[in-house]
Amino acid sequence: MFKIVTDAEVTQHLHVPRLIEAMAQTLIDVSAGRVSQPPRAVHEVPQATGGAGLLFVKPVITPHAIVTKLITQMPANAARGLPTMLATLIVMNRETGAVEGVLEATALTNLRTAAVSAVAVRALTPDAPLIVAIIGSGALARTHAQALRAVRNISELRVWSPSAAHAGACAREIDAVSMESAEDAVRGADVVVTATLSSTPVVHGAWLKQGALVCAIGAPRPAWRELDGAAMHAGIVIGDSLHSARNEAGDVLLSGAKVVAEIGEVLSGAYTVPKNTTVIFKALGLAAEDAAAAKLVLAAMQSV
Repeated sequence: MFKIVTDAEVTQHLHVPRLIEAMAQTLIDVSAGRVSQPPRAVHEVPQATGGAGLLFVKPVITPHAIVTKLITQMPANAARGLPTMLATLIVMNRETGAVEGVLEATALTNLRTAAVSAVAVRALTPDAPLIVAIIGSGALARTHAQALRAVRNISELRVWSPSAAHAGACAREIDAVSMESAEDAVRGADVVVTATLSSTPVVHGAWLKQGALVCAIGAPRPAWRELDGAAMHAGIVIGDSLHSARNEAGDVLLSGAKVVAEIGEVLSGAYTVPKNTTVIFKALGLAAEDAAAAKLVLAAMQSV
């Protein structure tokens, strides 16, 4: 019998420092070609109210598992008191193809997304106190606060979102400062995380500090963007996957920015980022990351 794993169990068994290390190795494996990961399929889901939703289907074969991830992104869920993004993982044995587990993956997605950003922050920022700005006040803001504090001393954590009430509640929960505007949050920040559902720019290049790192994790569609053209051309752009960044990221496609490398190439030493260079890390999320996180959860549950 395979395991059915709830979000609560994922949160209980997914140890963030261990997850960060697993994400780093997974990103190296992706860039080294040790992962078979076809482009994700995206389908629109018409809805009677609240606008259309999206269904993402993401299969992957890693050295350790066969995994398919199913994701729904339903903007109208916010008004229903439900997460706007819900996810499920089906994990199969690499040798037999037998199902090992079916995991609720909403919490897993939020945690591994933040862990990937933490990998980028550790690789691309100095080991010194950092000012961090998070644009967005949802679940990803909360997991990013946890993951980034695991790799760096954060001297000031700022939060902004279009809803001042949501930003204030988030700031109180993660021990941050709620900012009055996105510009106030971004100016002077060493690291900027954009974690929104916006389809139009929320961060402008004129606000960015020279040498800042921007972890752009929203805008997963070709017509959506979180960063304006000036931000995308403020330095160099690195992706979690060259193919995904060049073909699915509106931030890249609509600005004409060039993606110079994958973060896995930075981690392996195959690509060196020039000092004091502004870096846009465009991450759309990889099924290989989900597979590695799921294997951690299943292994931890087996050892209990």
